Amino acid sequence: MHEPLFGALASLRDGWPARGWSWDSRLACVSSSFPGDVAETARAAAKASLTFEWDAKSLSRAPREVADLAEQSGGLRSGQYIFTTAVVGGAIAFGLWWPWNDDVTTSLRAGLAGARVSGEELRLQEIFNVTL
Repeated sequence: MHEPLFGALASLRDGWPARGWSWDSRLACVSSSFPGDVAETARAAAKASLTFEWDAKSLSRAPREVADLAEQSGGLRSGQYIFTTAVVGGAIAFGLWWPWNDDVTTSLRAGLAGARVSGEELRLQEIFNVTL
């Protein structure tokens, strides 16, 4: 059921300008941090694979799965975004765009959220070649 979501995440991985994905156990997703000189390319890759973009202003119009993800991850602050796929079977693929306070580094956390995604962590780790 989640194949289109995994396909979007594999596309994100293939177009990603930075390497070195790691596991974020807090949100059960993968994470990549990158310097400002690749931020434009990274953002383009996120938008190409995860076609919907949400910020603090547009979040009120987002599907419930996106709003729930924003709440679970601590909300959206200025400069933070959530990139998502369309909802498939009550789930979404996502990318959380989080600039760091150093004004140089940004992180993208990518994974699945929503209904019936428990147990999908292993597949996500395989796609991004990360281990716990």
